[in-house]
Amino acid sequence: MSGTGYRVRPVAGLPEIREGDDLAKLIAAAAPDLADGDVLLVTSKIVSKAEGRIVEATDREAAIDAETVRVVARRGSLRIVENRQGLVMAAAGVDASNTPAGTVLLLPEDPDASARAIREGLRDALGVEVGVIVTDTFGRPWRSGLTDVAIGAAGVRVLDDLRGGTDAYGNPLSATVVATADELAAAGDLVKGKASGIPVAVVRGLPHLVAADDGEGARALVRGARGDMFRLGTSEAVRQAVTQRRTVRAFTDEPVDPGAVRRAVAAAVTAPAPHHTTPWRFVLLESSGARTRLLDAMREAWIADLRRDGRTEESVAKRVRRGDVLRNAPYLVVPCLVMDGSHTYGDARRDAAEREMFVVATGAGVQNFLVALAGERLGSAWVSSTMFCREVVREVLDLPADWDPMGAVAVGHPAEEPRPRPERDAGGFIEVR
Repeated sequence: MSGTGYRVRPVAGLPEIREGDDLAKLIAAAAPDLADGDVLLVTSKIVSKAEGRIVEATDREAAIDAETVRVVARRGSLRIVENRQGLVMAAAGVDASNTPAGTVLLLPEDPDASARAIREGLRDALGVEVGVIVTDTFGRPWRSGLTDVAIGAAGVRVLDDLRGGTDAYGNPLSATVVATADELAAAGDLVKGKASGIPVAVVRGLPHLVAADDGEGARALVRGARGDMFRLGTSEAVRQAVTQRRTVRAFTDEPVDPGAVRRAVAAAVTAPAPHHTTPWRFVLLESSGARTRLLDAMREAWIADLRRDGRTEESVAKRVRRGDVLRNAPYLVVPCLVMDGSHTYGDARRDAAEREMFVVATGAGVQNFLVALAGERLGSAWVSSTMFCREVVREVLDLPADWDPMGAVAVGHPAEEPRPRPERDAGGFIEVR
């Protein structure tokens, strides 16, 4: 930052903005002393009004639906969503304040383009090179209260990347990227205020933040999905992990983090089980040698079974190829059922039901495991093959005789995005009595 300090002042005298108004001309008339290197902070409300983003909406919720790309979190009537501009915020930025009754105000269609237009207009009107930031009010995770942030920008260094430098003590900076445009937006809000009716402010004294070209815009402040560790609220994250869990049959060569698998196992063993038991065991095949030994032995057993069934060699080869999903995965997990704590009744019907309860509990544990893997951004495929050669699996993996392998789970990073899954009507699976 500049050592000489800076000044933030409001721009008074702007009229009520209406559709079609030339904001640059109105601002130039209200602030004719704008100078090169100033940064202009413009509240998005007046940009939206000038651009005709006022719509009739007796139902604000319907307007929010129309502007929403995905729901991030929901609590009661409050929704945090990603809107069509890529911003994650409450109610998609749809505002019913400071607009006539029966209407709502939407955010600018392209806030960066709006900032560029104002900047160009001020250049034409006053002959000055200024930076322009379009601001809006946001709540923030983990912090109470609201603040203004940049949703559009032109001619401003929106991010100050300090990585590769050192701090005052010579320590390397490896993760410090300052959101300069957001800091400017918040400073402007101190003099604009929410109820003062002053929608524009000017920052003077920081010319090093003003760029010669329009720059990358505020879009650069939006964190991409791959880098967003907090993309969903808690209940939405669980729901999406459940609904987006897919069987993945092709994986990349990227190694699997063993810690992620262990976290998924920790989720698995919270599943319900009979008699307060823990009927799950998860065998993690982290070495390629262990995976190869198991899969080679299973293949030999499978081929022998198919030949005993009278299959042709062509049919045998085709079926074996279909089982290569496990061989192509960089990580395998063999979930096992144990009957520790089960009851013996001496009655075939009741003993069979007892085992079924434990099988169901194991399935619940594996489902938890698969969903947790999806939450870790890992793909998986639960394949039943180990259930057909349990003795072979126990021998190769040196497992206790009372551990029953319940399939195998291929784990890895998906090689491609899954195809959209057709929605299923839950009503088709429900009977009410």
